[in-house]
Amino acid sequence: MNYDLLVMKFGGTNMQDSRAIRHSASLAARSIRVGVKVVVVVSAMAGVTNQLLKLADAAQSGDIAAANDEIALMRTRHFTAAQELGAAPDSVTVREIREMHETLRQAVYGVYLLRELTPRSRDLIVAFGERLSAPLMSLALEQDGLRAHHLSGGEAGILTDSHFGNAKPMPNTYERVRDRLSGLLAAGVTPVVAGFMGETEKGAITTLGRGGTDFSATIVGKALGADEVWAWKDVDGVMSADPRVVKDAQNIEVLSYGEVMELAYFGAKVLHPLAVTPLQESGIPLRVKSAADPDFPGTLVQAQPRDEDGHPVKAVTAIRNVSIINVSGAGVLGIPEVIASVFDAIARENVTLLMVSQSSSMSNVSLAVQTVDAERTLVALRAGVSLELKVEEQPGVAVLAIVGSGMRGQKGVSARMFTALAEQDVNVLMISQGSSELNVSVAVEAAHVDAATLAVHRAFGLGTAATA
Repeated sequence: MNYDLLVMKFGGTNMQDSRAIRHSASLAARSIRVGVKVVVVVSAMAGVTNQLLKLADAAQSGDIAAANDEIALMRTRHFTAAQELGAAPDSVTVREIREMHETLRQAVYGVYLLRELTPRSRDLIVAFGERLSAPLMSLALEQDGLRAHHLSGGEAGILTDSHFGNAKPMPNTYERVRDRLSGLLAAGVTPVVAGFMGETEKGAITTLGRGGTDFSATIVGKALGADEVWAWKDVDGVMSADPRVVKDAQNIEVLSYGEVMELAYFGAKVLHPLAVTPLQESGIPLRVKSAADPDFPGTLVQAQPRDEDGHPVKAVTAIRNVSIINVSGAGVLGIPEVIASVFDAIARENVTLLMVSQSSSMSNVSLAVQTVDAERTLVALRAGVSLELKVEEQPGVAVLAIVGSGMRGQKGVSARMFTALAEQDVNVLMISQGSSELNVSVAVEAAHVDAATLAVHRAFGLGTAATA
């Protein structure tokens, strides 16, 4: 296929050191050299985002020495990469990295003095990962004989709301991105955009949530009307299950936007759950490709699903570290205002519900949430709902989901899933199916989730032996 414009996103493992960055730059260069315009969107070096979160927490707790040690390690790592990519000690790239680390040190010192880490400060600090990796990618492209220019998410035009930590793009983002990047592309310059981040109207740095570099790439793709967005990963594409759990998991050739959103939502760490939204609105396909095997087609994500003969289910995925919150009270829960108070209390805490189930007797509502959110969910519910209601947590849970558009209208899919679980003596704690019929999800005890995943994957014939 002939492409005019591609957006290429490189994740942390493809940016982890000078060798990986040089290889990633060569993947972009392959297309640029045959006349394709490319916008590169980068993640932080592998591990840096977690390092930044760790040092911010250390500063908040008063351990400025530990925070400064982490900053020194990061500085050395980025300087080493720049040097190995060919930057002279007095070069613009080295000077920029030095200045950025100094700004980071000042921001962290401010957190230490106040002993307060606000969501706004956390975003400022954590976004340094991408701001530091973008100049390195720019340098690698230039060393490869190409013209490149790096920008922060805000400089590239990504304007967001003020929901720090999980910001969403504003409607005028797309026009701004087009204005900022079109000129560079027309002049034969490859823009390198720091992913995962944007800025508010007032210029405060925001982040788009973990894995948000995918989201940055699809925002840019929609803004520029790209032919495709390519997400380069360290896997062949989207797999039928986590290959660490299911050894014979297979690459999925084609997924619809709806299917990949379900997979992302239910724990498959392949794409940011919201990354598909800009593409859905514009009909632009996304391709998940392997950096180790660039000629392998990977997984194509497009508007229309492709039904696999005899395979109503495309993938099995799981969310771990889940708690079930049970709200019970005979006769009380049937009253609409009481149900409303349950969901209001959760909405105020901005907690994401993974599953919701209500008993037909209306005496019990079960809510599945990430365990990290369980304590504040309990506190919010106990403070916000009727005293007659009992609120309890059941920890140690995982949510298992099967996903596939072929389930729509198909009889016996759920039966096959529950039979596979029963044969493994897996107890089902909760069941949920959306009316879209793209997924069926169940909550099981966390200790059984791997055995359950293997059994369900096998039952739907998704492995090597079954598909061979």
